[in-house]
Amino acid sequence: MAQGTHDFVDDPRNASILIYINGALLPREKASVSVFDSGFVLGDGVWEGLRVVNGHPAFLDAHLDRLFEGAKAIALDIGMDRAALSAAIYDTLRGNHMQDGVHIRLMVTRGIKRTPYQDPRVCIGPATVVIIPEYKNPLPDVLDRGLKLFTVHVRRGYPDVQDPKLNSHSKLNCITACIQAYTAGADEALMLDPHGFVATCNSTHFFIVRRGEVWTSSGDYCLGGITRANVLQICHENGIAARERNFSLTEVYSADEAFVTGTFAGLVPVNSVDGRVLGSAQAQGRPMIHRLQTLYRELIQRDVAARGAQA
Repeated sequence: MAQGTHDFVDDPRNASILIYINGALLPREKASVSVFDSGFVLGDGVWEGLRVVNGHPAFLDAHLDRLFEGAKAIALDIGMDRAALSAAIYDTLRGNHMQDGVHIRLMVTRGIKRTPYQDPRVCIGPATVVIIPEYKNPLPDVLDRGLKLFTVHVRRGYPDVQDPKLNSHSKLNCITACIQAYTAGADEALMLDPHGFVATCNSTHFFIVRRGEVWTSSGDYCLGGITRANVLQICHENGIAARERNFSLTEVYSADEAFVTGTFAGLVPVNSVDGRVLGSAQAQGRPMIHRLQTLYRELIQRDVAARGAQA
């Protein structure tokens, strides 16, 4: 069975977690929202995924930047400022006695509607804010063996159709891409932009390594990824040539290394794309990936240490 970057090690502690819903911490079995909620009816909302290290959400400021920018773009009033939302996240962690190995899903929808209809003006209450913390670690096998990608027919669209910069609840295009990929026996979908250049994956960002250089897409047709930006940052800080540019599948198939990035699993190797094995299929054949993984872990530690010093 194919396994993607978001597959995780089951943890029995998740059965008894407390979930934050609009100011209350509720047991998992009692945590629910209305069938009239905008998120359920229409996927009307924005969200973030956060990784918790040493009791702190890594890169929290960048995640909140993206959340509030997305909410403003769709005229969604979260009803909480950054300080209050940050406090809610920490309250949720403390309520669950969580420190490490935790992934948070922070979701904000437009709230309850008086009838199932798309017009935002039929909402009758404030936004719905949900924080789900779970003990989640990536499957070690996935991190070791790497991923198989399959290029799907579903394209990343133009921003005048649905802006890919929005981290919205409406992810049907990515879900369709995911279905096509796993039906083909792959772990994740590689998606092209409207011009046929490589854009991103259905739930992660995509990078290749060619002749010592790290390449990723232009970024025009993908979400502004936090981990993606951090990888580019550590490349620049450590003298590694990194480029945001257009490139085709031909250049992917002949790459020395490839990897995907995401908040949950960090940097995950890619072994093959469309049946083409990239470079060496062995772990020792990934020198750039190993270096970047180490640098990324160090960046996380610096970020959470700085946050801890501010507490």
